[in-house]
Amino acid sequence: MSTSPPRTSAPRGESHPRPGGAEDGSDARIAVVIPCYRVRNSIVAVVRAARELADSVYCVDDACPDGSGDAVEETFAEDSGVRVLRRDTNGGVGAATLTGYRAALAAGAGILVKIDGDGQMDPRLIPDLVRPILAGEADYVKGNRFFSIETVAQMPWLRVAGNAGLSFLNKLSTGYWDLFDPTNGFTAIQRNVAAELPWSKIHPRYFFESDVLFRLSVLRARVLELPVTARYGTEDSHLSELQALVTFPFLHLRNFGKRVAYNYFLRNFSVASLNLVAGLLLLAFGTVFGALRWSITAESGFASTAGTVMLAGLPVILGIQFLLSFVAHDISMTPAQAVHPRLALLQRLGNDGPGT
Repeated sequence: MSTSPPRTSAPRGESHPRPGGAEDGSDARIAVVIPCYRVRNSIVAVVRAARELADSVYCVDDACPDGSGDAVEETFAEDSGVRVLRRDTNGGVGAATLTGYRAALAAGAGILVKIDGDGQMDPRLIPDLVRPILAGEADYVKGNRFFSIETVAQMPWLRVAGNAGLSFLNKLSTGYWDLFDPTNGFTAIQRNVAAELPWSKIHPRYFFESDVLFRLSVLRARVLELPVTARYGTEDSHLSELQALVTFPFLHLRNFGKRVAYNYFLRNFSVASLNLVAGLLLLAFGTVFGALRWSITAESGFASTAGTVMLAGLPVILGIQFLLSFVAHDISMTPAQAVHPRLALLQRLGNDGPGT
């Protein structure tokens, strides 16, 4: 990943009227970030539609060999609200998005919308995406393509099956048990929340959306979903299903371990923490003891006594019950309130310093 600052196309002319407007305050300024990689055929239409509904649009050319950024510059040369940021090396969708986030935050944007440049997402839904954030109901809003049965029926079956498995792993690793479609890239985030994300630690490629959800869970941010439709054309997905099947489960397992350690042992310790520890220990003991006794019985030919069977089975049953209790508590702890008002206060106090 290049460490040099992104090059920005020189803005010329007047920008379109901003729907947020200065009179509504900076918190209402909407910036759309579009990672661009081999989307030359669709990017101009996406930018044009997004520009009508946003104060600014940042197209991040991620070392695109097709010159997606050039197409945007040629078309919107007179619009100072459309900027092209160029990365020297291809860093992936996550790295490109974070490049756009940095530029938008530096320019004072209040809400950062991320949309792909392949035309699958409908920019006309941007007002609906940002509305819960403006109302103080959410810190982060993401699209959900699986809300409508008609929409699901139009999807490739492999994508539907893979997303079902990935969604369950995402629930475990993030604690957002009410969310589906974790890899959906149509998102909006409030500026104070975005400023708290550890950008250098977030996965730069296709695990980006799931990793952001994990980082948001650490902040206890409120996440909502917006039912959306996806338009599937002739474009090819750059995400390999096989690669996701091999790499994503391990990344989710890593995040699950971190989340449990942060929320149930470092920041807090409760009955749920005891349930988790007791459940794991009992399940492990019952499984190992039962396997050893089974192997001994198989070699000797003598049946185990009822007491031996109970000594193996009861810890397994109790362990599963304790773990289910932990999961039930975890589900009940899904964040239900937005944190960006509190973050704004903390950030303001931090900038002012003590005693000011």
